[in-house]
Amino acid sequence: MDNRVEVREFLTTRRAKITPEQAGLPSGGGTRRVPGLRRGEVAALAGVSVEYYAKLERGTLAGVSPSVLDAIARALRLDEAERAHLQRLAQQANGSDALVRPARRPKAWTVRPSLQWSLDAITTPAIIVNLRQDLVAANLLGRAMYADLYADPTRTPNFGRFTFLDSAAHRFHPDWNLAADMLVANLRTAAGKDPGDKGLHDLVGELSTRSDEFRRRWGAHNVRMHTTGVKHFRHHVVGDLVVNYETMDLRAENELNLTIYAAEPGSPTANALQMLASWSAREAYETDERCTGSNSRTAPSL
Repeated sequence: MDNRVEVREFLTTRRAKITPEQAGLPSGGGTRRVPGLRRGEVAALAGVSVEYYAKLERGTLAGVSPSVLDAIARALRLDEAERAHLQRLAQQANGSDALVRPARRPKAWTVRPSLQWSLDAITTPAIIVNLRQDLVAANLLGRAMYADLYADPTRTPNFGRFTFLDSAAHRFHPDWNLAADMLVANLRTAAGKDPGDKGLHDLVGELSTRSDEFRRRWGAHNVRMHTTGVKHFRHHVVGDLVVNYETMDLRAENELNLTIYAAEPGSPTANALQMLASWSAREAYETDERCTGSNSRTAPSL
């Protein structure tokens, strides 16, 4: 991805989101020709000249000092994820970011047996996702919770394709707009971390071509950190699930993160997850029976 274009569009979209009132400036009355702040207002808030800020917003971040970056971030009221994204863009402009690499083929990744054993030892849904939002590994309950993503056995499940190209996503995500916003923000963050990921380029190109909803969100340049929170799903077997999630990077695999889901003890979701565990065990049993042709064991009941 072109660093100058990314810088220009990121700073422009951040400036458009901040009103004078939010920045502590007088609105001035009348009709403003631009949404959000003017360039001069951002420059004044950051303590730099209008000419210098205009140069930055044209995409020239090479050589900018950390103190100026921090001042721009404060002026634009960037959150933690946005600050990190701006810093990565500046590092790439300087050629100092270790992640600046030529476009390359997607890395072939196979789950290590010990990692799969660790996943299987977790008693709640657990999944592993890469920067492109491919669902690359899961325990049995995680696979059951995301059963919709495994509908096509010929390709790796991907949250981007599912969210924007599969009609089941609108049932699975009761608040589809929120899920779509978060998904695109995760992909935009990934693009900033690894601009040479050809697989990510191809995915963004595919989704931009096939989905107006994706293309509009991608142009907003929103980024986020995927760490902790609550998600609401509507599963086709057990119904509504309200689960807390914790996401963490895998130190042995710097392009992967692990997400573990859990329900409040004694809640309807906790009971639903128990039902889902029974259903997934039965599905696994029946699949094994079809593969082996044996029926000597007793199938678990839901």
